[in-house]
Amino acid sequence: MIKLVIFDMDGVLVDSEPAIRQASIDSLNESFKIEPKHADFKEFTGMGDDKFIKGVAEKYGKTYDVKLKHRAYEIYVAKKDRVKVFPKAKKLIQNVYNLGLKCAVASASDFIKVKVNLDRIKIGKSIKIIRNENKYNNIKRPLYVITGTEVINKKPDPEIFLKAAEMAEISPENTIVIEDAISGVKAAKAAGMICIAVTTSFNKSKLKEAGADYIINKLYDAFNIIKTIKNTEVK
Repeated sequence: MIKLVIFDMDGVLVDSEPAIRQASIDSLNESFKIEPKHADFKEFTGMGDDKFIKGVAEKYGKTYDVKLKHRAYEIYVAKKDRVKVFPKAKKLIQNVYNLGLKCAVASASDFIKVKVNLDRIKIGKSIKIIRNENKYNNIKRPLYVITGTEVINKKPDPEIFLKAAEMAEISPENTIVIEDAISGVKAAKAAGMICIAVTTSFNKSKLKEAGADYIINKLYDAFNIIKTIKNTEVK
């Protein structure tokens, strides 16, 4: 029985890829005086921002330093208006709660970036952000959040999804993941979870090849799938 929905963040709830790519380009340019292209980052999408920036730095023969990511985050925060929320993202989360399910966000990015994105979605007072150090007794709508700094192995390893399910105290087989990246789809399936993939970053054939159970073009289309699965199980 489905009890938990885990949302990836970038490319699922928010259209942040152009923003983090530009921030990373600016960071790399400041440090190395190089001009990476947006397309250079494509193959590293969904693998965490260290790999995201490191992979492109190495393409240009440069050595990665974590300071590059920190600087990119500074730019990302300063230019947060570049981050666009996908239509009905907040409504989807709210309606998943209304089905009686738990919700979590599992992002390979650091919390500083995730927090910007959540602020852009305008997660309200009725939804409480919960991290490992927080207590969540008697909170009706906790949004469990786990980020890249809290895991050792990045996607396509399933660690981040398994830890999100553990935080929510739900078994992997009772969990749906909504993803947009090939690495994320592979991670969800490796975790033993149902995966809904949205075609914001990769096309249908690549997501299907990665193992997605369902593929959608618009984020809110996930709601009918979740509702159908839940209702079918109840019967």
